[in-house]
Amino acid sequence: LAALERQVFDFLGYQWAPILANFLHIIIVILGLFGTIQYRPRYIVVYAIWTAIWVTWNIFIICFYLEVGGLSKDSELLTFNISRHQSWWSENGPGCVRKEASMSGIKSLDSHSYVSVIGCALEYRYIEVMHSSFQILVALVGFVYACYVVSVFTEEEDSFDFIGGFDPFPLYHVNEKPTNLLFKQTYL
Repeated sequence: LAALERQVFDFLGYQWAPILANFLHIIIVILGLFGTIQYRPRYIVVYAIWTAIWVTWNIFIICFYLEVGGLSKDSELLTFNISRHQSWWSENGPGCVRKEASMSGIKSLDSHSYVSVIGCALEYRYIEVMHSSFQILVALVGFVYACYVVSVFTEEEDSFDFIGGFDPFPLYHVNEKPTNLLFKQTYL
């Protein structure tokens, strides 16, 4: 649900890189749930590996919005340099008042207006950082749960013998005769 919520707000802000990452995340989460329901540890391992990648992605998003290491929140990196869109929260955050002023001297059908945002209770970059931090927390819980489920599934697989079952003394036994006696012809 948290990934779907994040997907909606990234769609509203035309953030194409996060949209693709969220879409892949949703598919992998569904795959992990399917693996849990169908007792398929390999699918759960894929989910566990993905959670490590997902945590890395969210750390990148946090660094991006906090402008760590030369990253700039004003760059077009998350939109693949296709558009000048930013986070939806930059104009629609809690308490934000959006004012548009048309650009003077330009009279065309697709003229852009200057948007100023004032009075925000919380800057949009901190909202994005909180979203990513929550995603990291959920991913870490999911990783621990996935490791636990995989260990339970593999433990169940190892405890059953398939031939003798759970019996300590199997119904079959190994012939203890030397091999030359096993192949000796018997005469009637």
